Amino acid sequence: MTFGYDDRDLARFRETQQLAYHCAEQVAAWIEPGVTERQATARLRQCLVRAGVQDFFHVPFAWFGDRTAFRHFHTPLQFFAGDRRLAEGMPYVLDCAPIVDGYTADIGYGGKVGENPVWDLLARDLRVYRALILAEVRARRPLDEVYAAVDAQIAAHGYDNRHRVYPGRVIGHQVTRTVARGPAGVSVFGFGVRTLQTLGRELIGERLHGRSPLWADGRSSRHAPTPGLWAVEPHIGFRDVGIKFEELLVVTDDDAYWLDDDLPHVRRWTSQESTAGQKGAA
Repeated sequence: MTFGYDDRDLARFRETQQLAYHCAEQVAAWIEPGVTERQATARLRQCLVRAGVQDFFHVPFAWFGDRTAFRHFHTPLQFFAGDRRLAEGMPYVLDCAPIVDGYTADIGYGGKVGENPVWDLLARDLRVYRALILAEVRARRPLDEVYAAVDAQIAAHGYDNRHRVYPGRVIGHQVTRTVARGPAGVSVFGFGVRTLQTLGRELIGERLHGRSPLWADGRSSRHAPTPGLWAVEPHIGFRDVGIKFEELLVVTDDDAYWLDDDLPHVRRWTSQESTAGQKGAA
């Protein structure tokens, strides 16, 4: 399989990802103690639709408090937004996957309300996983081995792997330009109808070649990184605090790179690095 996108396609994927993060930042600036997960996801969806989103890979999610670490999650229904109210000191995660003109993004945004030293530590260490994943994929290591390398780093930090709680234990999945003809904006079990049609075709097509569009730690991911775009979401937790980023990784025939470095979590790390350098110089 060869890489099938040109510069125009990548620009459109980047625009969709930027739109998603912009809306997540708007909701993050709006939420405050007392807001529920359902209210946050409704606000996020409204922002995305106003910005021109026509369909969703999956419906928006919001997790507050210990739900950011998926504690006591036993069924897929528990991923959907509930009545949990945000309180002072709580972490939160916003997750959305808009589609514009068929171009799909899938992002995760972590934040907190007030002070939370554990969240600060996890947010700082999350940077390690972005660099690790890119280095491993560039080395063309099988995807299940990259997953194992992330697991090893999580254990070294003393944290928990929380992406293993996602259906299929996935740390990522491929995204494409959706061309299905199903009704836009209609979802089944949280996924858009067009998404399900596209995923079905990809699962069949990739399995015929011994690959999978879902990136997990099992036999189906025991292959080199498939060229294309991957939404990657390392999710770590410690006690009742969880955090992740999710963004698009570009895998070409002979290289890999993150689609965009102008993202909230990357800017946060750059700012922290600059502040630390200034303190060191003083």
